[in-house]
Amino acid sequence: MYLNSILLVVLFVFPLGDSFKDQQRKYPRVRQAYKEKEQVVNNILDRNAIKPNALRIYLRAFKRDKKIELWAKNETDDQYKKIRDYNICRLSGQLGPKRRRGDYQIPEGFYHIDRFNPHSSFYLSLGLNYPNTSDRILGVKDNLGGDIFIHGACVTIGCLPITDNVIKELYVFCVEAKNSGQDKIPVTVFPTELGDTNYRSLVQKYEPSKDKAGLWADLKQAYDHFNQSKQLPSIVFLSNGRHRVSL
Repeated sequence: MYLNSILLVVLFVFPLGDSFKDQQRKYPRVRQAYKEKEQVVNNILDRNAIKPNALRIYLRAFKRDKKIELWAKNETDDQYKKIRDYNICRLSGQLGPKRRRGDYQIPEGFYHIDRFNPHSSFYLSLGLNYPNTSDRILGVKDNLGGDIFIHGACVTIGCLPITDNVIKELYVFCVEAKNSGQDKIPVTVFPTELGDTNYRSLVQKYEPSKDKAGLWADLKQAYDHFNQSKQLPSIVFLSNGRHRVSL
């Protein structure tokens, strides 16, 4: 009887057959985001010949440049195209990865969105799967911290805030992608744009840090591959915390 009662409650909250989008739209802030931004999102997709029910997206964040790029394609397309830029309104910490709780660092590396928070303290938020495998290997054991988000408002101690107005749009894009079948939305966080000149300058400035240099070398490979092919490379996490980037 107790189990049946639980089942009835679950079915009442999220009836069988509800899509991810249906579930999200049960929350007032998500409904408001759709009210304000659904047509904007649909217009952007239409201009780029991308169908909402086939949407696949990829996010690139650049800390020093204070921006997030939104790339998108149809599921069957070979190449992504950039469809939107969003400004990061505030930063914390320095260039380089996050290695422990309380260091105010914004993580750098290869991540994906693992949580949709429709009742965030910062309006709406999209969680990154920090710490990833590399962070667990190279960071301070049992003191890595967590709860890193792309979110609204304009405050941060390690997250990527883009204001309430902007998170509404990005949140709708991400809901649409997940609703269309994209299980993982990849997010790569770079210290800055890694063109050759920027990259050489960065490595020279931080030369004593093998930790930064190793991560940035891996990110550089992924950055160059994507810029040339507009396709995502395959990323394998290695036992030493580095990555194998398959081009």
